[in-house]
Parts: sequence; C-alpha cells; structure tokens
Amino acid sequence: MQMLPSASVDLIVTSPPYPMIRMWDGVFCQQDPRITDALAEGRPREAFEFMHCLLDPVWDEAFRVLKPGGFACINIGDATRSIDGDFALYPNHARILQHLSQAGFTLLPDILWRKQTNAPNKFMGSGMLPAGAYVTLEHEYILIARKGPKRVFQTEGEKQNRRASAMFWEERNRFFSDIWTDIKGTSQALANSEFRKRSAAFPLKVAYRLVNMYSVRGDLVLDPFWGTGTTSVAAMAAARNSIGLEIDAEMESHLDVCTQSLCDRLNHYIEGRLARHIAFVTERMAGDAPPKHRSTVYGFPVVTAQEKALILNPLIRLKRSSRAEVNVEYDAVPQEAFCQDWEAILPPIDPERPDQAAPAKRPKTGPAQMELF
Repeated sequence: MQMLPSASVDLIVTSPPYPMIRMWDGVFCQQDPRITDALAEGRPREAFEFMHCLLDPVWDEAFRVLKPGGFACINIGDATRSIDGDFALYPNHARILQHLSQAGFTLLPDILWRKQTNAPNKFMGSGMLPAGAYVTLEHEYILIARKGPKRVFQTEGEKQNRRASAMFWEERNRFFSDIWTDIKGTSQALANSEFRKRSAAFPLKVAYRLVNMYSVRGDLVLDPFWGTGTTSVAAMAAARNSIGLEIDAEMESHLDVCTQSLCDRLNHYIEGRLARHIAFVTERMAGDAPPKHRSTVYGFPVVTAQEKALILNPLIRLKRSSRAEVNVEYDAVPQEAFCQDWEAILPPIDPERPDQAAPAKRPKTGPAQMELF
C-alpha cells in the first residue's frame, strides 16, 4: 500500500486468506518457507503465528492510509484442523483483533455472520457418542475497527451528502444487528478450479451492506485483498470510489467490470432495495404504526426525517479509462418507476403535516462520474 498517501482512504472492506485453512496454505507457504516446515513437522501453532505475521503489516498499513474516523471491516473465519491426529481450533478473529488493537485501532462490536450450511452432519468426531465430538463452525466474523474518534461532518455540503447516503429505517435495524442470518455464503462461478482455490470472495450483499453502513457517497473504499473485485462492485452500486490491491495477476482476467450486464445487474440490485422499502411501508401503513414522513426525492413514506433525502443513483454506464481504472457514470435523477404519485397509490399518512408534501420534480443535471479501482 506504499503508493497510497497516509489518511487518504475512508473505508476498508476486505476478506483476507484465512490462516490454517488448507486451501490457502500455498498462498502463505510461498511467502514464508517456515510455514511449510512448521506444517510438515507438526508444529501448527507456529505455522498459525507465521501466517498472521504475514497479515500484520497489512493491518499496520490499513491504519496508516485510513483517514481519522475511518473504518476497517474485515471478514474472517476461524479455522479447525487436524494435524498429526490433533484436532484444534485456530482463532483467526482473536489474533487479528489483538494486532488491530496494537496498531492503534479502536475496536468496536463485531458482527457474527452465520453462514447457514446444507451439510446433513452438524458435528465432527464420535457421532452420537459422548464425549469426543466437536461442534461445526457455521459462522464467520466481520471485525469492525475505527481509526481514532468518530468522523465529523462539518460543512453543509458534507451534511447534505451524508443525508443523501442514508439507509432506510428498516435496513438500519437489520444491518446493525450483531448477528446476520439473512445472507448465505455463495459459490463462485469460476471456470478455473485451481483459481477458485485461491479466491476468498465473499458475497456482494456483505460488501454492499458494509459500504453503506460505514461510508457516504463519493468516499474512497479500499480492499487490500481485492481478489475478484467484490468490494469494488459493491462500491459501484453504492456510488463510492474504490481501490483494489492484489498480488495475484491472474485475478484480473476473471472479472470484466466493463459490461452492460453488470451495470444492469447493479441497477436491479438497487431497485430491489427501493421495492423492499415500498413493501415495508405498505405493510406498516396497514398496521398500527404508519410512517410519519415522506421522501423529498421519491415521494414515498419513510419512518424518520433522516431518510427524507436518501437517493440511490442508478448507473448509466461503465467505461474503462485505462488498464487499471474504470469510470462509472450515474444518473442524478431518481428512478422514474419509484417517483409515482404515492399519495394516490398508498393510504394518506397525515395530510396536515407540511413535511409530507409530494416531492418537486428534480431537474436532470447530467450524470455524475466517479473513478473506481
């Protein structure tokens, strides 16, 4: 990360190779032959520490490049492994937290991502007989750390951009739970099986959610373990800039971001958020707690005043400006399908409240452009 200036990045979202998971042994062993020897000679605890010593400098650099108030979100799973007949847990999340604290980060409550498994056997060891079985790991951690005190939005422009970057009330309640059960692990459709063994991609939903939780529109998001580019794709969907770093040159050939199909897929993804909100407020208005505010962008009801300026800009096109740079154009006008006469479609929420008037039509100011990875 030496090419990145200090205090230049707003958010880090990443998933590194997991120490002591067999599929990543080669990645670590190539960089430190002591790991190869330790594994071969039955010294797993030493191998575990050597692997993390390769990751530690990345977390040090993460602290350097983050702006004050910036966040690092690290998706990591613990490992279980049997070496020389000795089955044991290798707590990757605890080892990384220890180093993040030493590097100067403020540690915040983490997220337990429960990756539901379809495996019929939920145990390892001695079957139905006590007491030699081991529980199956069906979760991973998303570690959350901040550099310094809370971020401050000082100018009116910064405050307006923050309001435009808001989440819906019902999303906030789901996103900021410490246990995520609504996102499953996804398989990667990569033709090269050897390449798949080196890829640690996490679901787009995880990256997209974290980008929306811990950054605002136009922020710079970094993934120091870029892989197949999931974090950058999430940044595109959220109207953020991004940079990805990757030591494996083959990774680039497995992601072509300059495709209309990707642009269409991300727009469909964004529209899904809006459609789910419409379904939510429709149900809420039929119940005992109707929303008390109306979006000034789309016109539909929202629960809090903080959501009124929220806008999810649709993507127009992706254009590669160089081998290492892609520009994304966004439409400044909200999606027409979600700017209907909601007062006529949905039940009235409170006609006497002046802040619930239908939004004025926003003039089209042209596409916004952002540079991505």
